[in-house]
Formats: sequence, C-alpha cells, structure tokens
Amino acid sequence: MNVWAAMSAAGAGTIFVEILLLVLSLTFIVLGILTAYFGSGKSRAAGASLLVVGIIIPLILYFAIWMHEPGHFTNALLLPGLIYVGGALVGLIVGFLAFLGIIMKT
Repeated sequence: MNVWAAMSAAGAGTIFVEILLLVLSLTFIVLGILTAYFGSGKSRAAGASLLVVGIIIPLILYFAIWMHEPGHFTNALLLPGLIYVGGALVGLIVGFLAFLGIIMKT
C-alpha cells in the first residue's frame, strides 16, 4: 500500500494521536530507566512507574488498533513518522546553518 494513501485512509488526527502516544511512551521508558537508575528513594519509585506506564501504552495501542489492522503500524505510522522526523531534522539543520551563517558574518 502506498504510504500517502495509508495516511489519508487513516486520517491525520488518528496518525497525530498515535505518534504522540508512541513518542510519549518512548520518553516515559527512557526517562523511567534513567530516573530508576540514578534516583534515590521516591525518585526510584517514580522512575519505575514511568517505565511501567511507558511499556503499557504501546501494549494498549497494539491490542486496540494494530492487532486488528495488519500493516497499520508500518504503513500508517512508522514510514510517515520517519518522513516527518526527517523533514524536521532537515529544517532544523538548514535553520541552524542559516543562523550560524548570519552570526558569523556579524
């Protein structure tokens, strides 16, 4: 299936929410590991809870959406998400280089 057709079929709002939840869960997992490892006392408990929540979110998404639509994750989320991130990185690099060029000239 074409990536753009899958994006239009899934709907932009659905893609936005699913990517938001995936990035949120990835953030929870990474920060939960760091907090549980480097924290002390209550911070370790908070880090462990972040880790658990970060693992539960993709499981809920899998059983609620992706399990019933094979290929949905790859075609409607992963590939467009990589395209969005790639475009954002290119824009960031171009903007940063323009900023550096302006600063270096002054």
